[in-house]
Amino acid sequence: MKENMTFEQAINELEKIVGRLESGDIPLEEALSIYQKGMEYSKFCHDRLKNAEEQLTKVLTDHGEEDFHLQEEEQE
Repeated sequence: MKENMTFEQAINELEKIVGRLESGDIPLEEALSIYQKGMEYSKFCHDRLKNAEEQLTKVLTDHGEEDFHLQEEEQE
């Protein structure tokens, strides 16, 4: 994975990996390899989102919005 990759690029790569895994037309060894790569993209995206959340919270707190809290959606 490229270190200068954008969030959008990583999501795009993750979607490609999910599509390949869902197709079921790949050998087990390759599936394991791309699954691992997918987990790397997933962690990268999660970390970027967490960082953006922290920055947004800081900006709002710095501007006097002390009661602002981001909540993750938990809909299933």
